[in-house]
Amino acid sequence: MIALKPTKGHLLVAEPSIIGDVAFNRSVVLLADHSETGSVGFILNKILDFNLKDLIPELDSEFKVYNGGPVEQDNLYFIHRVPELIPGSIEIANGIYWGGDFDIVIELISKKLINEKQIRFFLGYSGWDANQLNDELNSHSWIVVSNQNASEVIEKPYSSFWREKMMQLGGEYLLWSNAPENPSYN
Repeated sequence: MIALKPTKGHLLVAEPSIIGDVAFNRSVVLLADHSETGSVGFILNKILDFNLKDLIPELDSEFKVYNGGPVEQDNLYFIHRVPELIPGSIEIANGIYWGGDFDIVIELISKKLINEKQIRFFLGYSGWDANQLNDELNSHSWIVVSNQNASEVIEKPYSSFWREKMMQLGGEYLLWSNAPENPSYN
C-alpha cells in the first residue's frame, strides 16, 4: 500500500489500534484544511442523538447532526455540495465545500431548497497543531486515503463507512472490518 501524505480533501481512517480513543475510535475524518501550521477535519461517521431543530428550535428540520470532533463542540459547522446556493463557501476538494453564509443556509432549509444529500452538519471539529497530525501518522493512528468521489461523502451511511474503508484497504484490515467495536465482545 502506498502511503499518502495528508492533503486537503483526503480522508483519515482511524487505525484499528486506537481502540481506547473515544473520540476517534473507528472514525473516518474528512480533512477540510491541511498546511504546515495545522489541520482541520470533520468526523463523517459519528452521528449524534439529536437533529438540527434541537439546536435551532425555530428551524423545523430533522437534519442529522454529527460529532465533527473534540474541538469547539459548542459550535456548529457544515460541509456541502451547493456552493452556488451558499455564498462564502470554501472548496475542500472537487465538489465538496466548507461553510458559507449560515443565514442563507437557514433560509434554504426553511424553504426546503436544500436536503441532507447536499449538506451535513457537525458539532465541533477535529484539529491538529503544526506537527501533531504527522506525529499521529508516524505512530500509526491514521491511514490517509484519497477521497475518490469527494462530494459523495455527505451521502455515505455513517454506520458502515469505517468498515467499508477497512475492506477497501484489504489485507490485514479485512479482519478488522468484521470485528466488534469492543474486542471484549468477541
